[in-house]
Amino acid sequence: MEGLSFFTTGDGARMAYRFDGRADAPVLMLSNSIATSLHMWDGVMPDLAEHFRVLRYDTRGNGASDAPAGAYSLDRLGRDVIELLDGLGLERVHFLGLSLGGFIGQWLGVRAPERIDRLVLSNTSAHLGPPQEFDRRIAELTGDVDMQAIAEGFIRNWFPSSMVDARLPVVESFREMVLQTSPQGLAGSYAAVRDTDLSRIVTLVTRPTLVISGEHDNVTAASHGEAIAAAIPGARYLVLPCVHLPNVESERAFVDAVRAFLSGAA
Repeated sequence: MEGLSFFTTGDGARMAYRFDGRADAPVLMLSNSIATSLHMWDGVMPDLAEHFRVLRYDTRGNGASDAPAGAYSLDRLGRDVIELLDGLGLERVHFLGLSLGGFIGQWLGVRAPERIDRLVLSNTSAHLGPPQEFDRRIAELTGDVDMQAIAEGFIRNWFPSSMVDARLPVVESFREMVLQTSPQGLAGSYAAVRDTDLSRIVTLVTRPTLVISGEHDNVTAASHGEAIAAAIPGARYLVLPCVHLPNVESERAFVDAVRAFLSGAA
């Protein structure tokens, strides 16, 4: 837990976060994918921390944050962000969310636009279904849970088979993140995704937005990102040649696009 700080939300959950980068730089908040921790951003941190004061946190149910019992809601996950910003005295930040983090980013863009400067939504959807699929996954997380099989499923959905079969260290680091995820926290996170449909209200996002998709993403298809970008007035849209984690698989193009957008470059 080196480098981590903690705060407690209004409903009593203990949440982990950390800062990297210059104290006088613009703040960029990063929000992670389901079943990962803030370490999913480690590979891009040297570059991002050179230009931003990067605020990373573990979504409730993931990483070093608490994993309360029961279904989570997107409203609760969004309020966790607002409460953290309030506690840190941060009025407005850039926000980059990937997958589940992108759901949270959309919520913030609709419900708390005054807290967001520029918004990056990567490899995410406004709605994922059917709900029965998430009910099945939640049921698998009770009793004797086979986290090895669950981790393998995530890894196969996140990376191309060539990277998985080569057992690259970066892939194995993500496998370890899944294995360290609380089954109770994962179930709660699944419920938040299951119960969320932002497809009608995402049009209310008014902050400058960049939407990034993976050309080969089978979790949050590129068509989902394209629909979000089409719904948000003035949003920019970028497709990268990757699966679900462009920050790993298309690292250079991803960082360059994020930096250019956040700096206001055309």
